[in-house]
Amino acid sequence: MGKRLAAIHRMHLNDLGRIGIVLDQIETGEASGRDLSDALGSAEFAQNVRQFGSLCGRECKVLTFHHDAEEYSLFPQLAQSGNDALRAVVTRLQEEHRVVHELLVRLERASMTLMFDVDQKKFDATRAVFRQLETVVRSHFGYEETQLEEAIGVLGIGI
Repeated sequence: MGKRLAAIHRMHLNDLGRIGIVLDQIETGEASGRDLSDALGSAEFAQNVRQFGSLCGRECKVLTFHHDAEEYSLFPQLAQSGNDALRAVVTRLQEEHRVVHELLVRLERASMTLMFDVDQKKFDATRAVFRQLETVVRSHFGYEETQLEEAIGVLGIGI
């Protein structure tokens, strides 16, 4: 059961990776050799931004669902069945969920600004929020898997 958590996390990390690739493609999508500022106004760039916004929106919703499942099902079961050390892990993970949630909100807002007015400053700000989210999520998932895999397996709690 504990290994299943890691499998779910890999799915989310793969999706985040795809979003990062789209961001990179947006920035380097200068097929005609124009500089990025020219590309920013192109129809192809706008389509890539829309794709990025759609991917982000979908992954934001899926990741929020994953965290809600943990918050309202997995974590209460672990806290009830575990010891003080496990409860401390759950508390830290819940705090990290709040950080992830705030970053998801910031990313959604940033990607929406790109939908209506694309410029380098907004693109860079959006990319920075995405990279911060990606770093935090990778760290969070790693800690969660390390700390909970055995407890989930021993306690037989489903995910």
